[in-house]
Amino acid sequence: MAQQVQGVIARAKGEPVRIETIVVPDPGPGEAVVKVQACGVCHTDLHYREGGINDDFPFLLGHEAAGIVESVGDGVMEVAPGDFVILNWRAVCGQCRACLRGRPQYCFDTHNAKQKMTLLDGTELSPALGIGAFAEKTLVAAGQCTKVDPAASPAAAGLLGCGVMAGIGAAINTGNVGRGDSVAVIGCGGVGNAAVVGARLAGAAKIIAVDIDDKKLETAKGLGATHTVNSRSADPVEAVRELTDGNGADVVIEAVGRPETYEQAFYARDLAGTVVLVGVPTPEMRIDLPLLDVFGRGGALKSSWYGDCLPSRDFPMLIDLYQQGRLDLDAFVTETIALEDVEKAFERMHHGDVLRSVVVL
Repeated sequence: MAQQVQGVIARAKGEPVRIETIVVPDPGPGEAVVKVQACGVCHTDLHYREGGINDDFPFLLGHEAAGIVESVGDGVMEVAPGDFVILNWRAVCGQCRACLRGRPQYCFDTHNAKQKMTLLDGTELSPALGIGAFAEKTLVAAGQCTKVDPAASPAAAGLLGCGVMAGIGAAINTGNVGRGDSVAVIGCGGVGNAAVVGARLAGAAKIIAVDIDDKKLETAKGLGATHTVNSRSADPVEAVRELTDGNGADVVIEAVGRPETYEQAFYARDLAGTVVLVGVPTPEMRIDLPLLDVFGRGGALKSSWYGDCLPSRDFPMLIDLYQQGRLDLDAFVTETIALEDVEKAFERMHHGDVLRSVVVL
């Protein structure tokens, strides 16, 4: 029997979000209904509200979440009612050419729930990243649920559902940071600071955090950066080179998503080094680099989508590290808020004084 719950809805481009009653259907084949316990307020949710993703309004926002499986549909084997899960927005298909080659983290046919959640009048909702977790309950594909240790804090665990996983994965999975490497991270918001953490977990010897905000740089230092550079007052390329014996970093992670910072990343890496783009650009952005430099400097230019993660592999491992005290996910939770405070959390993003506001239900 369908359920009525409260959720945060974006009705139109640029309008303040509002709490409305939504209808969550019973799970069909391959689907699950999850009772949401916590959901982080991510920049992507703001992009949805601003029409920066698409114009499929109204949106049910929220996607960086953890909760308890309440019910499952026919054929679901991955999870069962009562399981504590982190939600992800890339449920792998198992059948596409990437999956069949043993590379499911690059699945080309990820999927979401087939049924639609609606408003009371029957208007179909577009759930953010196929999740829609700024709600008391949500309907997802069962493959979007990854079972982890239920002793973990939902507010911290849910952050692996997007931003923290993107940053950690950019360093470990995409950048292949290794023991003794030098790493520079340009842009120290939530994703960039998670990349700092990922570089530290991978055993990097030198981790250089670059930003224009001293507060963010201090946070980065607390999370494992060995050096910081304020690029408002110093040339970041020259600064990174000076800190790496004039060579440049082995891996440079760009967590801003702008042409000028990507160019900085390109020239701040060592010969044969790696650039990882994890910051999300907008459609109109372009990059202009001398092709001879692209050829002559060698190495790799990579993009990292969701940290090239495989949730079934990475989420339980990272939660284990969290439980052992080796991964401080709690440090990313700046504040906990209620559903009705999401609009205020969007406003706080512009001030740059939060890593994550987390809705706790």
